[in-house]
Amino acid sequence: MVVTGESGRAVWSGMTVSQKVRIGTRASQLALWQSNWVAEQLRSHGVSTEIIHITTQGDVTAGPLGQIGGQGLFTKEIQRALLDGRVDLAVHSLKDLPTEPIDGLTLGAVPPRAGSGDALITTTASSIEELPHGARVGTGSARRKAQLLHVRPDLVMAEIRGNLDTRLRKLEEGLYDALVLAEAGLTRLGWEHRIAQVLPKALMLPAVGQGALGLEIRTDDHATRRVVALLDDSPTHAAVLAERAMLAALRGGCLAPVGAWGRCNASGGLLLDAVVLSHDGKQRLTASGESPLQEAVQLGRHVAEQLQVQGAAELIAGSRGAPPK
Repeated sequence: MVVTGESGRAVWSGMTVSQKVRIGTRASQLALWQSNWVAEQLRSHGVSTEIIHITTQGDVTAGPLGQIGGQGLFTKEIQRALLDGRVDLAVHSLKDLPTEPIDGLTLGAVPPRAGSGDALITTTASSIEELPHGARVGTGSARRKAQLLHVRPDLVMAEIRGNLDTRLRKLEEGLYDALVLAEAGLTRLGWEHRIAQVLPKALMLPAVGQGALGLEIRTDDHATRRVVALLDDSPTHAAVLAERAMLAALRGGCLAPVGAWGRCNASGGLLLDAVVLSHDGKQRLTASGESPLQEAVQLGRHVAEQLQVQGAAELIAGSRGAPPK
């Protein structure tokens, strides 16, 4: 509960918030929407906030993500600002946050998840099945490419970079016949009317953490930890913990052709489905599991073990151009 103390400062559950919570974020349209949403939620609890823009390597590099140099392209600079005290809280699209732990940092909260699906954007069809033979589909994701090619090997997968508005403009200019983008980003920016189809999970499992926000803090910053706990959603947090544990156990990384979908069932248990594919979509491995919410990490590792037995490591290595073992 938040009340106002005699000094006029916000007091929550016995703690006094005597300074602003400085929120570090990328300056893209979607990143600013997300950080402003977090700021509004905190302010509704009486917490003063300040948003600080940080440019990341991914924002200034034009090449395909898979060729630039691996993970953390959209997070490392923000994490540095967090570690050196320039900001108190980092707001990430959780699908961009690498699973490798960073000394001194922790995931303080995960708010309720938006739609986790992938959306088809096109004016020439109402579904992936109706796209013309040989249609040119814009996506920078190995996961999306592989899953699309698994069901439509005739499609031409074309690399695309840029913020959502840039990608949509390229579609309008006729450079692509269709795009596949995250449902959550389109919805958050009010562009859900552009969606021709939210792809069924049976066809396209999302990226690990897709649709969820990760609120990262310094491990020893107990005051900020208590504040961001106000925004945590336990079912979402458990679901993404399972997904991230699975990806970490596979050593897949954010750019591998790996998909996962964690969610709660009607009885409050946690379900996890996962997929690993070859880069061309010809090979597809699946696994699933169920556990109580408090065993999310164990569930993720169990599902990863199922995939490893089937040969997931070889497919992931092949997607990076490494020779099979």
